[in-house]
Amino acid sequence: MGRATEDCVVTDRSLPPGLHPETLAVRQAQPRSPWGEHCEALYMTSSFIQPDCETAARRFAAQEEGYTYSRTSNPTVASFEQRLAAMEGTECAVATSTGMSAILLVALTALKAGDHIVASQSMFGSTIKLLGSEMARFGVETTFVPQTDAAAWQAAIRPNTRLLFAETPTNPLTDLCDIQALADIAHNHGALLVVDNSFATPILQRPAQFGADIVVHSGTKFLDGQGRVMIGAVCGRIDPVDKVMGTFLRSGGLNAAPYNAWTAMKGLETLALRVKAQSAAALELATWLEAHPNVARVYYPGLKSHPQHELAMRQQNGMGGAVLAFDVKAGANASAQELRQRAFHVIDSTRVCSLTANLGDVKTTIVHPASTSHGRLTEEQRQAAGIGQGLVRMSVGLEHIEDLKADLLRGLDSLQ
Repeated sequence: MGRATEDCVVTDRSLPPGLHPETLAVRQAQPRSPWGEHCEALYMTSSFIQPDCETAARRFAAQEEGYTYSRTSNPTVASFEQRLAAMEGTECAVATSTGMSAILLVALTALKAGDHIVASQSMFGSTIKLLGSEMARFGVETTFVPQTDAAAWQAAIRPNTRLLFAETPTNPLTDLCDIQALADIAHNHGALLVVDNSFATPILQRPAQFGADIVVHSGTKFLDGQGRVMIGAVCGRIDPVDKVMGTFLRSGGLNAAPYNAWTAMKGLETLALRVKAQSAAALELATWLEAHPNVARVYYPGLKSHPQHELAMRQQNGMGGAVLAFDVKAGANASAQELRQRAFHVIDSTRVCSLTANLGDVKTTIVHPASTSHGRLTEEQRQAAGIGQGLVRMSVGLEHIEDLKADLLRGLDSLQ
């Protein structure tokens, strides 16, 4: 238990209500030690000394707030949780070891054997694998539907449906879902809507404002922003997120490490600047790619050619985000292997971009989804998600845009 800050002698003056996410990212949840440090302290400790046996007994029995053991609570982790919850506009948050452990935490606490999930077929490969295969071993069935088809979500609902799970935008094709529409479907059937907000972050969208019950994050991506640590989070109402999921998290050991929480919390302070700059660069790069003769199609919500551009502008604060994907052009009869080799050529020809499956970094990353992030899926699952062998995904960083264009030209212009 416990996210207490009363033991800190020096604190910031109380913040006024109605602050913007950019301000909350810098000022929310800043408990001070008696020394009054300006930068948040990093509490690298496994346990906490108790003043006496009676106090220890009350704290371990959850009768009094206070820190006992860092698996159950830690001041640094608590600060990260409070800050992210404020930015998402939710009552609370719990920090997990990774983004996938955040999704696992939701599944293990919101579901039981015999329950049913409706989920997007276009999500991150590991999420599809976890929900579709791993949870099936525990008697939970998942129906995957097209991300953008609200009628398909509605039709897939069963009496035992407990969760609707969406990722918006999706990885890697940047499909969106109408969060409000899915929230209405879920709530009309007594289910919860879970939204993975890793791509958009609370700077672009706050799913809870559109009716989402639970918001999950892979903080390893944009929240940290520099590819340094692994961390995840679940945001939502106190019940069920803190009272149910938080209790399970502390018992199951899915919690975030203090150093990772501190690092991600420092990342939050520059999140708005990074996401806005990266989104602007991604839009320019996507527009440029769309005009290149060796690019068949560009997937980016900021483009007017994107089928959900209007929804993106309305739901994502007028920005398309930092992630885009494109299909390398090939002949009409090109085989999957030929498409794969053409995509490999473009990627391998880069010198500035980093070939890595991570995203959300200040360094631009480039990857071939069909053989990496979605490589464990069956060919049928990849086709259902629209992920072809000629697809290239990029997460645009903070390099100069002309350098990124030149880096891509090296491979695109040399395609035969």
